[in-house]
Amino acid sequence: MITYTLRQLEYFVATAEQSSVAGAAGVLNISQPSVSNAIIKLEEHFGVQLFVRHHAQGVSLTPLGRRILADARSLLRHAGDLHQAARAAGDVTAGELELGCFITLAPLFMPALVTGFSKQHSGVRISLHEGIQDDLVEGLRSGRFEQALLYDLDLPETIARVPLSLFEPYVLLPEDHPLTRHSAVSLDALKDEPLILLDVPPSRDYFTGLFNKAGLEPTVAFSSASLEMVRGLVGQGLGYSLLVTRPHGDHTYDGCRIEARPLAHDAATSVICLAQLAQSRPTRLMEAFTVFCQAWFDRTFAREAHEPVGTMSRPGRRP
Repeated sequence: MITYTLRQLEYFVATAEQSSVAGAAGVLNISQPSVSNAIIKLEEHFGVQLFVRHHAQGVSLTPLGRRILADARSLLRHAGDLHQAARAAGDVTAGELELGCFITLAPLFMPALVTGFSKQHSGVRISLHEGIQDDLVEGLRSGRFEQALLYDLDLPETIARVPLSLFEPYVLLPEDHPLTRHSAVSLDALKDEPLILLDVPPSRDYFTGLFNKAGLEPTVAFSSASLEMVRGLVGQGLGYSLLVTRPHGDHTYDGCRIEARPLAHDAATSVICLAQLAQSRPTRLMEAFTVFCQAWFDRTFAREAHEPVGTMSRPGRRP
């Protein structure tokens, strides 16, 4: 027989997120003793210690508490899903979706995805979290994020993914670079040119790996974790870059024109996917957002497939 309550789990999650009983009490607008008593009862029920108490310095999760946290978050979300389903008779999707997104993809796709989905489901609130791949995977594992939009590169088996679109790498060049005269650019032509490397995992290893697989070694002149910094350095004529994410427009933040050319080399395509923890059961809201994303990418890139060859608007297609 289950003797713990959803409210106790809610207090446990809030305390873990705030790293403090006082902080959790403030967020929940209840007294500190109520939070403390709920956590003590949970620990007694489970027969484990969930937190390490630090005098005057809050609390921290024990290893077991950290593992329980993800399941507690999932259970609370499904409880909310059940409540909403009962109220809406299965006809309306509502609630809150904690959504992560890879930092270079977020500004390109998330505004349209959030706007379009919110128009269809006005009762939904989406919380966006940008990050690099490792942070997103850890967020999914811990239950902090329910889903994440990222590249399907080096993802562990514990992460389930739904492919949305394929993207091919391209070469970004300064406007007056001699290689812009070519319709496509080979890796061999680039090996002695200064590379402006997008230095964020897993992109960094993906781009340098293209050269390594061809038996070549790139000449890295600058590196940056910022996509727009990379584009800006290219625009100033300091080198070229290899990229996958392609923003609209051919000008940098400081107004320099840049040129994109296909890579004349067989290279592994990058798959954008919507990921979630494999062991978690998706809520109705998560399922609705997945279906929306699939339709949006299908519709968007079906339209762009009819643009003239060589425009390089956004090199995406469905897998």
